[in-house]
Amino acid sequence: MLLVIGICKEGQLRNNESIMGSILKCKVPIVDLTSRQDLIPNTSTWRSISREACEALEEFGCFVAVYDGVTQQLDDSVFAAAEELFDLPTEVKRKNVNEKPYHGYVGQMPVIPLHEGLGIDYVTNKEDAQRFTHLMWPQGNHQFCETVHAFSNAVAELDQLVVRMIFENYGVEKHFDSHIGSKTYLLKFLKYLAPPESISMPAFPQHTDKTFLSILHQNDVNGLEVKSKDGEWISLQLPPKSYVVMAGDISMGWSNYRIRSCEHRVTMAGDKTRYSLGLFSFITGMVSVPEELVDDVHPLMYKPFDNIALINFYATKEGREAKSTLKAYCGIEKASIQSED
Repeated sequence: MLLVIGICKEGQLRNNESIMGSILKCKVPIVDLTSRQDLIPNTSTWRSISREACEALEEFGCFVAVYDGVTQQLDDSVFAAAEELFDLPTEVKRKNVNEKPYHGYVGQMPVIPLHEGLGIDYVTNKEDAQRFTHLMWPQGNHQFCETVHAFSNAVAELDQLVVRMIFENYGVEKHFDSHIGSKTYLLKFLKYLAPPESISMPAFPQHTDKTFLSILHQNDVNGLEVKSKDGEWISLQLPPKSYVVMAGDISMGWSNYRIRSCEHRVTMAGDKTRYSLGLFSFITGMVSVPEELVDDVHPLMYKPFDNIALINFYATKEGREAKSTLKAYCGIEKASIQSED
């Protein structure tokens, strides 16, 4: 069975009509990852899925994955945990600090008044999930800790599945194990308030993530928009059990500009609060383009770079104002002119 459902426009979708009722304006490919027998590496179906997923990352910088690795009970529990977390007093939430920019608490900011966020770094490690939980609830909150740790590890399995597809599709599978060994994960809890008088209002500005992959999962309130190559903003009306898999600047650099970093934003309308969970993957150590991805057609675009150093650069005025943060930080000028401008 071909798992990539395909590009849907105005109510047209191949292969899974049950999902279609939730999709109104989707031009982003949807990949069904619910059939375990079709996710066996080195099979023709696996290669087909991998190719289509990579084509989506090259064209849109993202795709919508239908994924059943998170049970309904765990899904319900993690959104309940998110609400419980955001209900804490602001002075408690402000304790979520991190020396890495954008990894800790964000909120109460006039430029993004509808948005609030918290982050758990290294969340797939039980000790780090416990450390965050104790910071927020000194008396303990076992249910919260167990829920976020289980959810993060389940979504990390999706991340690693997609990474394997990417590496095998580009013929660099020999680097897969070392790549996975260098990954760390940040879980972000994201809240977006309904705008005043239910008018449409920007809730988070357009940007690209400084990640290898970002995997976003929301409640039943939409608002995420992604930018196409031709500059069109696509509003994602997401079905249940769906996860938006986004390429970040790190995968764009690693792939030598084959993969496109996804530019996205959040726009709120209506009278409901939107909750979203983001599992963000980062690479420790230096990131270099594999030699297999450099040839006459694809000259080397980027010098080796450090993921966290790139995030720190993005936190500067120069980094924020650059048309491409990655290009400004480590782009090779001659190749950049040929391929990007």
